[in-house]
Amino acid sequence: MKESYKTPEYQTFAANLKSCAANSNVKLGKSLHSTAIKLGLHSCLLISKALLNMYAKCNLLDDCHNLFTQITHPDAVTWNIMLSGLAGTRVNDTEVIKLYNGLNLGQQASSVTVAIVLPVCVRLKGLILGKSVHAGVIKGGLVSQTLIGNALISMYLKLGCVSGDACKVFDEMSERDVVSWNAMVAGLMENGLVLEAFRVFKRMVKEGVQPNYATIANILPVCASVEGDRMYRFGKQIHCYAMRREELFSDISVVNSLVGFYSKTGRMKEAELLFRRMNSRDLVSWNSMLAGYTTNREWLKGLKLFQEFNSLNLTKPDSVTILTVLSACANLQNLHAGKQIHSYIIHHPSLCDVTSVGNSLINFYSKCGDLISAFRSFVLIHKKDLISWNSILDALADGRLVKDFIQQLHIMFKEGVKPDSITIVTVVQLGADASKTRMIKEAHGYSLRSNLLFASREPTLGNALIDAYARCGKIEYASKIFESLSGNRNVVTCNSLISGYVNSGFHDDAEIIFKNMIERDLTTWNLMVRAYAENGYFHQAVDLFLDLRNHRMKPDSMTIMGILPVANQMASIQMVKQCHGYAVRSCFQDVQLNGAFLDAYSKCGNVNSACKLFESTRVKDLVMYTSMVGGYAVHGMGEEALRVYYKMVENGGKPDHVIITSILSACSHTGLVREGLKIFNSLKDVHRIKPTMEQYACVVDLLARNGRINDAYKFLTSMPVEPTANVWGPLLGACKNYHDVEMGSVVADRLLKMGTNNMGDYVVMSNIYAAKDKWEEVLEIRRLMKMENLKKAAGCSWIEVDGRKNVFIAGDTSHPLRINIVSALCNLDKQVKDQFQL
Repeated sequence: MKESYKTPEYQTFAANLKSCAANSNVKLGKSLHSTAIKLGLHSCLLISKALLNMYAKCNLLDDCHNLFTQITHPDAVTWNIMLSGLAGTRVNDTEVIKLYNGLNLGQQASSVTVAIVLPVCVRLKGLILGKSVHAGVIKGGLVSQTLIGNALISMYLKLGCVSGDACKVFDEMSERDVVSWNAMVAGLMENGLVLEAFRVFKRMVKEGVQPNYATIANILPVCASVEGDRMYRFGKQIHCYAMRREELFSDISVVNSLVGFYSKTGRMKEAELLFRRMNSRDLVSWNSMLAGYTTNREWLKGLKLFQEFNSLNLTKPDSVTILTVLSACANLQNLHAGKQIHSYIIHHPSLCDVTSVGNSLINFYSKCGDLISAFRSFVLIHKKDLISWNSILDALADGRLVKDFIQQLHIMFKEGVKPDSITIVTVVQLGADASKTRMIKEAHGYSLRSNLLFASREPTLGNALIDAYARCGKIEYASKIFESLSGNRNVVTCNSLISGYVNSGFHDDAEIIFKNMIERDLTTWNLMVRAYAENGYFHQAVDLFLDLRNHRMKPDSMTIMGILPVANQMASIQMVKQCHGYAVRSCFQDVQLNGAFLDAYSKCGNVNSACKLFESTRVKDLVMYTSMVGGYAVHGMGEEALRVYYKMVENGGKPDHVIITSILSACSHTGLVREGLKIFNSLKDVHRIKPTMEQYACVVDLLARNGRINDAYKFLTSMPVEPTANVWGPLLGACKNYHDVEMGSVVADRLLKMGTNNMGDYVVMSNIYAAKDKWEEVLEIRRLMKMENLKKAAGCSWIEVDGRKNVFIAGDTSHPLRINIVSALCNLDKQVKDQFQL
């Protein structure tokens, strides 16, 4: 074709075709093409280019290609239109490379050509391909052009080649524009090099390059992602800079970036103020605020903002909006609001076809406990991806639906979807929750065969396997996996094994891991405090707790709950008060922690403090009620224990076996027989609870301790289950106390046949048989005691004075103040006797 002279007629046609391309008006475009052929205008290269551009922009690539082949001598612009059309579809990347290679055979590629082809190399993950294009650029002498330099920087950074390639291209550029700097900042951010991105930005400002809207949008996420006030202050400085440049602050994308910055740094008041002062808002503005509320756990505000957005009818929400608001509904467990969002999705097919929206619906219904709706949402996803499968498997795992989980996992394999490490972690965690070691082993085997266990930089899967094996009692397997991760461990890896050792009673092994750790977090310290406490090393537990503070670690509620049992065992009311004071100053709002404090005060003899804490706690759970009832029971305050128990029942609380046992024990020790029997009878009649053997023992003790020996015996012999030695034991003790030798003899005979490991029972039986002159039985009991190697434990008591624990053991004379103490006791005894004689 020969290029004709550009008359106004040609220019009008070209302009109309350009308009058709912009509006995707294919029908009019083809009509103009037909007219151009009839008028003979198609021979003009200007018209050919306009037609080519129109077909390319409208995605009519076959027509585009046919027209391209008819152009005898295409110039660089013609090639670029064809390449741009193919590249724009994102599905013809290999055709783009072929066409580019064909161009190189005939003529020199332009800078625009290179800028079109390099992003295609990124999509194909073709680093070698990109480097060959780079080599062609050097040969063609185009390397000095800024457009090409920018495209090369972007390509290398997106392919992860930072220091050796991207930085080298950037440093060798003779002329850099603001796009060059923006490409470096954005690319470094994508590669996780946040501080390096910030340094490049500072260098840009120093060299006098004025940031544009894209620079601001790129650098603000850098300020938000680095912790510390310094970066926050720098973000505020950028805000001030943008305000001084009107053309920047009037750009809606800049303000949206600022809203995102304040949201990500947790400054929602600043974000709200900025959002409300915006002259105009686009969908990104609303999405940024919604995301901010959701990220900062202000879900209710997020839901209200979405309702405001919806009522204004400014624009329709997109998939990002829906994902964010569904997340808020899930966290609020607001099933009604979430269902309304689901209804909106159903009425908008464009949203129904988005896989991520379907995945979000699964997550929402799962968190709200509606697994049936979660599964329906999964089934209705047209194009399920791996996240879809992981979401439904996670939902089934949360519901402990093992059979359904395994069934869906098999279907997933049948459909050719390969599990990733997240899938395997879910399988492993469910196996641990359901105590199914075989499931864990199968997942472990698959992770080895598919190289998932050691492929990742983070040992998340390895940590999950260690934790799962440890929880199932397979500590040797957990230890082997720990050893296999020797080159890829983190704090969680060590914590998982320490937790396993502590739960399995291997405290020495836990201590070895702890001492060899280079880095520790608060969980590590909490586990070791608990290990020392459970192993009876109370002083070491306290020392470790103090050492934790010296390492500038701030104890949390779990730390306090770990050290409180130590205070209980040491009867250190001072330590309990110190821990309580710290918890109050730290504003810990934990019901379980309050229950632990209540229990600690009671066990250390300060029931008044326990009562005050109980009354001052607004939200009380079953643990708190149980601790208070138990505290009153230990101190012989049966009526107060009953008052607390009935208050819990009145408030809708459902008693469990622990609180029932505590209240029966309280009634037993304070002579409240009628009330105790009433509560025991309510187990079956009211609460539909099957009594435990311990509760049967409590009723026997309740009757026998209060002199109703025969009633206790009748209760025992009429039990629906065979009573154990622990149930007969209280009746035997009561027979001794009430000198009922006949009944004691009957009970002793029973216990002798059953066998008991309780030293006290043997002593009482021996005394009862001796009272009945049954010396053969006395000798038999003594023989059994020797054979079982049973010895009576020495009596022990302790008291805390001036923060120091003083222990007294029967027969022990080691206390340094023993002479003074004995002398004081003798004086007290003499004064009591003298007063009695008077």
